[in-house]
Amino acid sequence: MGLESNIRYKTIRNVLIVILALNWIVALAKIIYGIISRSSSITADGFHSLSDGASNIIGIIGVSIASQPKDFDHPYGHKKYETFFSLGIAALLILVSFNLLREGIERIAKPIVPDIDIVSFLIMVITIMVNFLVMTYENRKGKALKSDILISDSMHTRADIFTSFSVIVALIAVKMGYPIMDPVATIVISLFIAKSSFNIIKESGRVLCDTAAIVDTKKITDIVLNTQGVKTCHNIRTRGREDDIYIDLHIQVHSRMHIDQAHKISCKIEEEIKKNVHGVTDVVVHVEPLEGHSEEL
Repeated sequence: MGLESNIRYKTIRNVLIVILALNWIVALAKIIYGIISRSSSITADGFHSLSDGASNIIGIIGVSIASQPKDFDHPYGHKKYETFFSLGIAALLILVSFNLLREGIERIAKPIVPDIDIVSFLIMVITIMVNFLVMTYENRKGKALKSDILISDSMHTRADIFTSFSVIVALIAVKMGYPIMDPVATIVISLFIAKSSFNIIKESGRVLCDTAAIVDTKKITDIVLNTQGVKTCHNIRTRGREDDIYIDLHIQVHSRMHIDQAHKISCKIEEEIKKNVHGVTDVVVHVEPLEGHSEEL
C-alpha cells in the first residue's frame, strides 16, 4: 500500500478518535441528566449518542483492517472492509432503534411525568451545537477522503441532531402539560435512527454487491477512442468504491495488428483512464480484432 493511502487511513482513524471522545461526552451528559430528570426522551437521545461512540469504535477497527496492504489471499486489497464495517454501524443503529421503540411504547402504557427545567433545555441546545460541528467536520472529511466509514458515521450524527430537536419539542410539550409527548418523542427518535440505518445499508450494499460505480462512461469512451489504433470501444463495466474503482472494457483494433502493438495500446488506455478519471485503481482492456478490416497498418 502506498504512502498516500497510509496517510489517508491514519487521517480517518484520527478523525474517528476525536469524534469518539466528543460523542461520549455528549452521551454521558444526556444520559445522566435524563435519568435524574426521569425524561425518557433525553435518556433515549443519550443512548443514541452513546451508539455514535460505539460506531466510532467499529469504524476504527474497520479502517485498521482496510489499511492492510494487498496479500496472496486478498490480491485486490482490503479496502472493502471499510464498507463492510459500515454495515456494523447500521446493525448497531437497528438495535438501538428497536430498544427505543419498545421503551417508548412501554412509557405510553405506564406514563411517568419527567422533571423538566431550564437545565434540560440548555443541555439539549449545547449537545445539538456540538453534534452539528461533529457532523459537519466528519462529513467534510469523509467526502474529501472518500471514506464510507466517515460518511456513514456522519449520517448517524445527523440523525442525532434531528432526534435532539424532537426532544426539545417534547420538553416544551411536557412543560405545557402534555407529558405523553415525552415517550412519543422517544418513538420518533427510534424511527429516525431506523431510517439512518437503512441509508447506510443501501449505500454499503451498492459497493459490496458490485453495483456500477458512479463514473462518466462517456468520458471513458472518449479517452479510449482518442487512443491511436483503437477503432471501437464497447462493453464498459465498472464497480467498486468511489476511491477504488475497477473498470473493464473491450476495444477493437485492426485484425492484422501485431500483439506487441496491441499490448502498448492497452497500456496507454489504462494509463490515460487512471490519470483522467478520479478514483480508478484498475483497468482491464480486452483486445478484439476488427473482423473484415484489411487496411494496411
